[in-house]
Amino acid sequence: MIHAEPVRIIVFGFVLVLLGFILAFLMTIGIIAPTFLLGLVTYLSSFGGLFIGIMGSALYVRDRRRQDREE
Repeated sequence: MIHAEPVRIIVFGFVLVLLGFILAFLMTIGIIAPTFLLGLVTYLSSFGGLFIGIMGSALYVRDRRRQDREE
């Protein structure tokens, strides 16, 4: 199992959510032509980023609780 730092996971999730927002915004104002594939990528990026961010937050809380128990 790959163990990444929870803060890096949270940042990665934030970047995905931000990417989804920026792509949706650019499609809305007409800079990028909206296509089905681009809309799907935007949706999956936002949803995946949110999910990954929540997982990273849960891992962060778990690690902090372990540290508090050891002290």
